[in-house]
Amino acid sequence: MMCAWYLKDRPLPPSFKDLSVVGLIILVPTLIIAKQPDLGTAVILVPVLLAVAFLAGMQMRALGIVTLCLLLAAPVVWQFALKDYQKTRIVSFLDPSQDAKDAGYQQIQARITVGSGGLAGKGFKHGTQGQLRFLPVAHNDFIFSVLAEEQGFAGVLVALGLYLFVILRTLEAARLAKDRLGSYLVLGVLASFTFQVVYNITMSAGLAPVKGLTLPLMSYGGSSMIATLAGFGLVLNVRMRRFTN
Repeated sequence: MMCAWYLKDRPLPPSFKDLSVVGLIILVPTLIIAKQPDLGTAVILVPVLLAVAFLAGMQMRALGIVTLCLLLAAPVVWQFALKDYQKTRIVSFLDPSQDAKDAGYQQIQARITVGSGGLAGKGFKHGTQGQLRFLPVAHNDFIFSVLAEEQGFAGVLVALGLYLFVILRTLEAARLAKDRLGSYLVLGVLASFTFQVVYNITMSAGLAPVKGLTLPLMSYGGSSMIATLAGFGLVLNVRMRRFTN
């Protein structure tokens, strides 16, 4: 909301100063959340920044420079910023078999759970991995793995189709917005939502390091549900306001 408010009356494309201010707006809550420490939730704000800046007209060259700086800073972040458990998660993602009973346990069980569902699944509450608690945090971080086990590949396709429907409808709301403020706001909400969906699903399939990110509208958790629904409340408001003078 702050990024959308700041950029709504700025000239296009945004200047380096404008992008720096937007980056600072994002950086403050990112550092506060990461200090908890909750790096997974803090990372959600990065795609929000990129989406809003891209819609505002940020040149791809600037994005390339930022990406290059992040790559160059990666060794420093690894050495001084990441905590030991965060480093362990990354290492275990690359080779979970190195510590199959501890750090790599979640990754291995998530893959087994997803694969055990087959085409049609084992049925609601009839999955072995989730119901017998071989899969940790099955109700939250790895809820998609439980869905894959109980409903199979067919259920996964239905869930992905529903998420795609929500994403496309939200993109349409951004396109129909009557002003730049509405477009920025909708795209920021969509970036956060899409990142969580994509990351959680890839994490459940063993294609990304384990992070404590919920799957929106599916994982157990009151704060996640409230934040998601509040964001889509803003989206619906922007969509409705296209009828006003």
